[in-house]
Amino acid sequence: MIKRLTRRNLEDAGSSGSLNDLSFLLIIFFIVIAGFNVNKGFLLNLPSKEKPIVVNTQDILKCSLSADGSIYMDGSEIKMEDLSVRISEKLRTWPNLTFLLTINSETPYQKVVDVISTIRSLKVENFSFRMEEGQ
Repeated sequence: MIKRLTRRNLEDAGSSGSLNDLSFLLIIFFIVIAGFNVNKGFLLNLPSKEKPIVVNTQDILKCSLSADGSIYMDGSEIKMEDLSVRISEKLRTWPNLTFLLTINSETPYQKVVDVISTIRSLKVENFSFRMEEGQ
């Protein structure tokens, strides 16, 4: 009896590797072109370190938010509607107005957002805020 020698068919090692590479590249491609829904929040342009902005102290409009969410301007409490009216009036006389908002650390977040959105809707270009310690 004669044994017949059969050769084994070797699979091409490169064929499966190239398919893996192709599938990896397709996954990366679809991740890159996919649109992501990102909540951007407030986009604030920060001044660069090379060009500091010099602000005239007479052009600063100071406002503060207390811990209970009350808005104070020039030492007296005002409402949100009055805030937009006063800022509009000041913008007419001071086109380079800088709005300085002092926020108590215990102020409700929504009140801060309301004031900032009011300022942005009035197109105030220069806006600054600082936090003060709670009691």
